[in-house]
Amino acid sequence: MALFRMLASFASVVFFVSTVQATTAHAPRGKANTCVIEANGNGSDDAPAIRAAFSKCKRDGHIIFEDKKYYVNSPLNTTDLSNVDIDLHGYLLWSNDTSYWLKNSMPIGYQNQSTVWFLGGHNLHVNGFGMGTFDGNGQAWYDIVKGVSNYPDRPMGLTIQGAVDSSFVGLNFVQSQMWTMTIMHSDNVLMEDIYVNSTSHNGNPARNTDGADTMFSNNIVMRRWRVDNGDDAISLKANSTNIVVEDSIFMTGQGFALGSIGQYVGKFETIENVTVRNITTIGTKYAAYVKTWTGNQVDYPPNGGGGGLGFIRNVSIQDLKLKGVRDVAVNIGQCTSFSGAKGDCNSSLFHVGDIKFTNFTGDIAGKYIGSMQCSSAAGGCSGIEFGDIDLIKTATSTVVDDYKCSNVQGPIGFEC
Repeated sequence: MALFRMLASFASVVFFVSTVQATTAHAPRGKANTCVIEANGNGSDDAPAIRAAFSKCKRDGHIIFEDKKYYVNSPLNTTDLSNVDIDLHGYLLWSNDTSYWLKNSMPIGYQNQSTVWFLGGHNLHVNGFGMGTFDGNGQAWYDIVKGVSNYPDRPMGLTIQGAVDSSFVGLNFVQSQMWTMTIMHSDNVLMEDIYVNSTSHNGNPARNTDGADTMFSNNIVMRRWRVDNGDDAISLKANSTNIVVEDSIFMTGQGFALGSIGQYVGKFETIENVTVRNITTIGTKYAAYVKTWTGNQVDYPPNGGGGGLGFIRNVSIQDLKLKGVRDVAVNIGQCTSFSGAKGDCNSSLFHVGDIKFTNFTGDIAGKYIGSMQCSSAAGGCSGIEFGDIDLIKTATSTVVDDYKCSNVQGPIGFEC
């Protein structure tokens, strides 16, 4: 288990933005009910014992996974918890029976995505003590889908559903089946000291292995994450508001993402009041990027869509250290469309604005600091600001100071 312990070198944080309430880490206290989950230890399904413990101790309970390996061969739906502490000392291994999971994963109600575990409730506190681990047996999935995006019924590892005034700390996630986790319909949640490693061991890419996605959630703090994966490190999607992401390291994948969003025709969605700070990106494609669907619907979600409405605004991305970023530091694009289709980048009515990128240092492979393709139908992007940028080109060590722009209105601190 020591391999997955959090690195003590992560910097501690001092300040929060005023719009986000800081949930503090929680120490277990005396509970009316305590449930210690026994592991079979022989590879047979431990999910029935897990479900029984969560049912018995769902109110004012203390649920304990011992320092053992638990085999999870069937879905878990443990929501509607109240005032529950969950101690995860052990190792949860999902079966590699992909045929079973394709038939039995549970839909989450967005993008036709599904999950193997719904977990949520009020005043819920999950502690992995730096050793508790979720292993999705993801290589079996990477080998089946062979890079196909949003393979039907391929499940994510965990869906935090309806968590309120809750915390998740000291947890490790390895070889996630698809997205590592989604935080949905949740409010005032701390996710701290989280380790994610979903990387392929052969030529089949670990695509769609986002470290975390948020949607329909408010007041979420994500602190001291270390993510090494094949896609977005953290992605904020529909109706994500008052989010802080800080003091983290993102490796290999796409970097930090706002979106994709605007996929559902006529639906109004937002991403608002976001602070991202003190992040190190190592070998990611971008440091940060924005992606919206075009204004023309082509096919249907999860792989198709478009025509959504709404806005992204009041975002601050600051104090980033870039190491070997594979493309530009910042990309804004409104061109996402059905796989294989060429989207009209000027058709989206979804507005992107009020985003500040400040204090970026390091090296990138691209020749631009930022590449921005904004939609003219939405009036272009507005309030885009860059400041204190000190980047060099990886191959030549020459200064990078150019920007590529389309429909950026009133750029602040830079010239297109």
